[in-house]
Amino acid sequence: MTVPSPFHLPRPRLTLDQAAELGRARFGVTGTITELGSHQDRNFRIKSDAATLVLKVSNPAIAPIELEAQNAALAHLRVLGLDLPAALKGIDGGEIQRVTLDGQTLDLRLLTYVHGQPLTDSLRLSDVQIRSLGDVAGRITRGLHDFEHPGTDRVLQWDLRRGGEVIDVLLHFVDDDSHRDRLREVTSAARQQLAPVAADLRVQTIHGDLTDDNVVSRDDTADTITGVIDFGDVALGWLVAELAATCVCVLYRSPQHPLAILDTIEAFAASVPLTEGEISALWPLIVLRSAVLVVSGEQQVRLDGDNDYADANRAREWRAFETAADLDGAEVEALIRFTLTGTGAPIVTTEHPLAGPLDPAVIIDLSVTSAGYDAGVWLEPGIDARIAADVAAQLGHAVTRYGEYRLSQTRINTAEESVTLVLGVEVFLPASSQITAPIAGTVMVVDSDTVRLEAGHFDLWLTGIDAAALAGQTIDAGTILGTVPASSADARHSSAVARVTLQTSRLRGIRPPFFVAPSHAALWQRVCPDPSALLGLETARPLVDAGALLQRRDESFARVQEHYYEAPPQIERGWQHHLIDTHGQAYVDMVNNVTTVGHGHPRIAEAARSQWSLLNTNSRFHYEELVRFTERLAELAPDPLDTVFLVNSGTEAVDLALRLALSYTGHDTVLAVREAYHGWSLAADAVSSSVADNPRAFETRPDWVHLVEAPNAVRGKYRGADSAPLYLDDLDGDLQLLADDGRTVAAFIAEPVFGNAGGVLLPDGYLTGVYERMRARGALCIADEVQVSYARLGKHFWGTEQQRVVPDIITIAKAMGNGHPLGAVITRRDIAERFAEDGPFFSSAGGSPLSCRIGLTVLDIMRDEGLQQNAEVVGRYLKQGLEQLGERFDLVGAVYGMGLYLGVELVSNRAAFTPATGAAARLCDELLLRGCIVQPTGDFKNVLKIKPPLCLTIDSSNHFLASLADALGIIALSAV
Repeated sequence: MTVPSPFHLPRPRLTLDQAAELGRARFGVTGTITELGSHQDRNFRIKSDAATLVLKVSNPAIAPIELEAQNAALAHLRVLGLDLPAALKGIDGGEIQRVTLDGQTLDLRLLTYVHGQPLTDSLRLSDVQIRSLGDVAGRITRGLHDFEHPGTDRVLQWDLRRGGEVIDVLLHFVDDDSHRDRLREVTSAARQQLAPVAADLRVQTIHGDLTDDNVVSRDDTADTITGVIDFGDVALGWLVAELAATCVCVLYRSPQHPLAILDTIEAFAASVPLTEGEISALWPLIVLRSAVLVVSGEQQVRLDGDNDYADANRAREWRAFETAADLDGAEVEALIRFTLTGTGAPIVTTEHPLAGPLDPAVIIDLSVTSAGYDAGVWLEPGIDARIAADVAAQLGHAVTRYGEYRLSQTRINTAEESVTLVLGVEVFLPASSQITAPIAGTVMVVDSDTVRLEAGHFDLWLTGIDAAALAGQTIDAGTILGTVPASSADARHSSAVARVTLQTSRLRGIRPPFFVAPSHAALWQRVCPDPSALLGLETARPLVDAGALLQRRDESFARVQEHYYEAPPQIERGWQHHLIDTHGQAYVDMVNNVTTVGHGHPRIAEAARSQWSLLNTNSRFHYEELVRFTERLAELAPDPLDTVFLVNSGTEAVDLALRLALSYTGHDTVLAVREAYHGWSLAADAVSSSVADNPRAFETRPDWVHLVEAPNAVRGKYRGADSAPLYLDDLDGDLQLLADDGRTVAAFIAEPVFGNAGGVLLPDGYLTGVYERMRARGALCIADEVQVSYARLGKHFWGTEQQRVVPDIITIAKAMGNGHPLGAVITRRDIAERFAEDGPFFSSAGGSPLSCRIGLTVLDIMRDEGLQQNAEVVGRYLKQGLEQLGERFDLVGAVYGMGLYLGVELVSNRAAFTPATGAAARLCDELLLRGCIVQPTGDFKNVLKIKPPLCLTIDSSNHFLASLADALGIIALSAV
């Protein structure tokens, strides 16, 4: 006969109605009942007008004495000042009520409800939350150190003293052979590491599960944890196992930043200092805990097919295990030890610089803003060495900076953090240069190229030196370690150059990484401090503080000129469709329809440099670039548009277009569609009614503007591709009302694609019908092409082509100058000549030689690099990918647009098409963390506007789609 394992714990079986009846019959409580998540118990929230309470139905395997211990522990911890549940008595006066239900013997308790925001509701843990978890775990552990109760002597699968046994018993629930083998291998190593110190680990009553599932924060305390909501795992166990459980929570919530556990550990140790043995045991216990969660989760889902709670947790538990398994255990243990016991003493100056006297002029710039990386050469392998070799050939030496975020280490199209912060210094010297020991120490030869000099409080790691003759010797400062051979031959220079690296480390005997991720900068710069003193040359680059710069911006730059993101990265370089921040993190730019041909284009940079060196003035002077540019624009415009005005922005273009129409027709009213945005000047704002851009849009319309229904075939008054006749009927009604009031229409202005709504295509035939009606009344038709034209639609150069109409006036900007302020109005000669009768028109910078030269270069690049064709091909691929995500995620309500002007409308309810404004904001933040920049648009700020540079690639599209899918999944999971 097979004896059931004590770790096989299927949950109690009962319905919501049964739970409600038990609450009423045994505790006299009624109200709205909702089930809460639990791994092995069943928990129900009962909410009434009087109070909110929790009915806990314990797993049948848990004895009453164990429940008594939980209640006693709650009472014992009241002095901590945390919000904790309290056990309430039943109708018969007992705190524990035993019932029989469907053949099950069940124990019930009624607890007070701890109010607050569960930490599980946070999509991502903040630094404050990570430390607060450690703080609360430490306080609870300290509070329980003198708590004793017979009910704490339990057999639990969460007791890491039995962790190996649990894994042995439950491993067969993992179906995949490779996963089983990985679990067995990793946990076997952890158990071996634990064995020598296990007997020395302190045992006491612990909570056992101080994780995001069991803690809350009051609304008035921001990220600080104020309450603990469940004590179901209270039992005797290793004290340090409490911390291990909390650290695993941080791992599965922040897998991209696993060393965040060090903040948790430090906060815990502030309340409960760890012994030497506990420090050694902590990392293997973290690994073991993550493995126990995995096998238990697989088992629980097998036993309880309807346990959505356990099923939803499986992915993150596996993620935590894989993260822990992939880390270098020896390095993490050393970092834990350093965090708790390490010193931060600086490296002192030496009288024997490593490479002799060096000139500060030899320090080279390899940061994100280095001119040496222009034109995308930072992506070329070996670029740093080539830059250094050029400097060394000229000046004799070259020295890199410590603590610099190197652009050469930036990786594109990845959700992973680029490992860009350098923790050492490279010195490029003439071959055969002598290297001197800057400090006394013992020489340890690691390999033919690497030496570790063990000093009193740190190790000095050197590469590029052959010091085999001194292996094992203790030497004085000033001793010659050896000479350096040439590391490579550079055909560009006659002399050979050698490369030496130096790096200090307080992790004794463990080789540190030379580059680390920016998120770990503060930690690793304490571990590997600046070695400048050993060179006799200050090489450290001050760390960039984007937050301080943002504060300065707010102090001098009007805050109404908003910025993306609450805590925006500091972007200082762009290349093609990528943006790079000062930490060397790359983002796919999915929002920048201003930079049409891509960031940092060398042809535009050269055009600007060349023209600035020749002439830049205003259009009242006579010069060729103006003629060439306006001729080119007129050629691109549809017949009969043949005359160009040049200005500086879309707002100016719209403002001028309205003036042209009013002047030409002599009429008094302009028709504009609702929800559109056309600019910020008095006239452009007058025809803009987007409440997202102006919350008072409908209150502030002047009398000369009449708004017509927005022809949004998805969210508008009439829906569907065949809705144009209905919108046109409404327009006929508007026109009749205006005629009845004696008003005459001067112009109709609209985007040919509803850009502000995220690229919604107008219903077929809409503009045809509108333009016919306008021209029948002597009005002009203005197409605001500022956002959607200039080849962005792929198949069409102009947005009006998609509607098969030709306007009387086109306004363009944004894309024309690739970020340089440039706008234009293209119209007929007779319209322009009529405007001239009202006086001359002049724009000081509009049509300057520089603007015209840049505008021509943009058009040349678009032609030469086939960017309109690229917009069609990549845009079609991207839209198909977005539509496929719509089939997977209910949050995606619709996908709009064509070419590389696309929109994704997010809704919380597809049937009601309810805007998911909050989810859109969270999604943008999640995408930023995954290396993609996108922003919401529309009156409800719930449409992702996707309008990248036209050079976007399939690879970058795939990265964006994968990141969007991952972020949608995270948000969907958080809503479970």
